[in-house]
Amino acid sequence: MALELRLIGIGTGNPDHVTKQAISALQTADVILVPRKGTAKSDLADLRHQICEAVLPENRPALIEFDLPVRDPDKHYLNAVDEWHDAIALVWQDTLDKAEAILGRKPKSAALLIWGDPSLYDSSLRIAARLNPQPVISVIPGITSIQALTAAHKIPVNALGAPFMVTTGRQLRDAGFPEGTNTAIIMLDGECSFTHLHQPDFDIWWGAYLGMDVEIIKSGRLDAVADEIIQMRKDARAQQGWIMDCYLLQKRP
Repeated sequence: MALELRLIGIGTGNPDHVTKQAISALQTADVILVPRKGTAKSDLADLRHQICEAVLPENRPALIEFDLPVRDPDKHYLNAVDEWHDAIALVWQDTLDKAEAILGRKPKSAALLIWGDPSLYDSSLRIAARLNPQPVISVIPGITSIQALTAAHKIPVNALGAPFMVTTGRQLRDAGFPEGTNTAIIMLDGECSFTHLHQPDFDIWWGAYLGMDVEIIKSGRLDAVADEIIQMRKDARAQQGWIMDCYLLQKRP
């Protein structure tokens, strides 16, 4: 029988964001795999442990940590990501093999806790497709950073009857603000790529650690708050050792 691999969206760090469906999927898994991303991001593994302790108070499955490989920053981005995903798949497979030794039997199901939702700028599904033998994949949806961002700012994500774009900081930097919309959500932006825009033309709603006790948000005319956001982001990263943030940009009328 093929292993069932459960990719479980756990929201943005708040145990209250974990759905009943996700809790059931975690509780009934044989093992829960917990990635480590180096000492600078050890809090991310710790948060996964804390979430499991909060939502699985008793009789929780075995938690098995593993170290993620590092993407080569000197290679072309897409090639580097493709090779990185190959390497992660090998680590996943090795960890699943170790789970058999820990349990004393082959696990029938394994769970991976995915920040936000497995469908939104997360590569777990692509990595899972590289596993051999191929497991049966189950996906449990989670609250996304987009939902947490708009809730924190108490705003709708779209203008009335209008489309919006979800894109990355890399795309914003290299291609500019997307055409065909006045509203864009920017994710995976470690370089504050809004600095490449003509800032007086935009409003911004920014947030980091969304849904967590340490959540921070800022909004306003981009040219008025850009420097403050950059400093807030720098200070928060220094304090926490890591940062996850996203923001909504809207063209000013």
